[in-house]
Amino acid sequence: MIRPFTNEPLIDFNDPTNIAAMEASIAKVESELGKEYPLRIGDKEIFTDDINEVINPSNTSEVIGRVSRSTRELAGKAIETAAEKFEEWKRVPAEVRARYLLRAAERMRQRRFELSATMVLEVGKNWVEADAGTAEAIDMLEFYGREMIRLGGHQPLTCSPSEENELRYLPLGVAIVIPPWNFPNAIMCGMSSAAIVAGNTVVLKPSSNSPVTAYKFAEIMEEVGLPAGVLNYCPGSGSEVGDFLVEHPKTRLIAFTGSKEVGLRINELAAKISPGQVWIKRVIAEMGGKDAIVVAEDADLEAAADGIVISAFGYQGQKCSACSRAIVVDGVYDELLSRVAEKAKAIRIGPVKSRENWMGPVISKQAFHSITDYIEIGKREGQLVCGGGPGGDPNGYFIEPTVFAEVAPEARIAQEEIFGPVLAFIKARDYDHALEIANDTPYGLTGSVYSRCQLKLEKAREEFHVGNLYLNRKSTGALVGVHPFGGFNMSGTDSKAGGSDYLLLYTQAKTTSQFMSL
Repeated sequence: MIRPFTNEPLIDFNDPTNIAAMEASIAKVESELGKEYPLRIGDKEIFTDDINEVINPSNTSEVIGRVSRSTRELAGKAIETAAEKFEEWKRVPAEVRARYLLRAAERMRQRRFELSATMVLEVGKNWVEADAGTAEAIDMLEFYGREMIRLGGHQPLTCSPSEENELRYLPLGVAIVIPPWNFPNAIMCGMSSAAIVAGNTVVLKPSSNSPVTAYKFAEIMEEVGLPAGVLNYCPGSGSEVGDFLVEHPKTRLIAFTGSKEVGLRINELAAKISPGQVWIKRVIAEMGGKDAIVVAEDADLEAAADGIVISAFGYQGQKCSACSRAIVVDGVYDELLSRVAEKAKAIRIGPVKSRENWMGPVISKQAFHSITDYIEIGKREGQLVCGGGPGGDPNGYFIEPTVFAEVAPEARIAQEEIFGPVLAFIKARDYDHALEIANDTPYGLTGSVYSRCQLKLEKAREEFHVGNLYLNRKSTGALVGVHPFGGFNMSGTDSKAGGSDYLLLYTQAKTTSQFMSL
């Protein structure tokens, strides 16, 4: 009997045993620096001459891995392999498919420290953030496995005396999975495992910034016996391989998480019918956010300050759910700004292989320059309160936690997604005005409200237009099964990852009715 789903507990890094285990795992990953990683198509490993050198953003002299890049020809081979395997995989019973995920969850527990250590070095997550990402990936496997068993069973329908009626959820076909680098295990694993357990086959094109973590997930799925060809690992550039995969006539589904610009492009390409295509491609798109924390005059200011700092600067602000706007009612604006600035200045920055460093690097040179360009814009649009420059080790892409005050709601740093440790403080006349400002954005992903007044909180429930609204808590840290995740408007298709509706996006429902003669 499969026990009810519960969220995976986090590792306690105050425990010396866990500290030693993490340090040993980081050393193990460091011993593999520069290792070559092939494509995995069907039962074959394929090395190519075109190599992506994945750089440690904390120390740019270190190459985490040398990952083969796919050509269009190989990407086509991956789709053909997945399409051929789909004819077999779609007939595997739902409970059998689910058990592959449950076994993968157990294997991921066994490799937990190694996977987290890989993310520490590959994408610059601190120990706690990396472990939370691994725990979330385990949750995805456990949750979606159970959900598929539920969907694969009897579905209740209204009784018709003269008919026998049945509703079944069928898989779609070949799924192209394009995950982001900022949650290289959790989101990548979640989208891939959802597609697989629903009976689809997958071509996984990981981010060029985090292909090593994705490779280790593919290894785990092989270790638990997932048949070759169900999951095909196909790293490559977005313009060369990504567009090709999206446009291919045998692609049935695209699951994407990333920027608004890329998500809209995928949606546009997928909408065009290719020669030989006999379906409308389904797109699951989770895109960006310009998330706000609203603070009312009656809020607990210390709790609000903690929530803002963690939401704005956790993982260097590189989360679609990160708080990039603090919208504060005039009466408490100055005091809250002072508390947030004090906490931001106390943050320890540096290479996150050291447990003591809470804030690590941004992901790449390109991101570093983009964020620092926005900081220069912010200096013209608001008042720089703290940060604004590089921090930590000069060998990495470190940026200080940066706070701007007196920012107008229509300013660029208050409207455009920066995806870095930059926070705009915006003053509101009153609570209603604060909600109005919060909604004045093309996005609608997450938001928070701090207030002791239940009527204010109820007003936010009705009027704050976001997919994930948090009351008197931070705007980041959604838990599988607890906070189904996805946003409105330009934040995507509101897929509600980690919720009971999510697998429906990877299936199509078929109703069968048989007339019963008397």
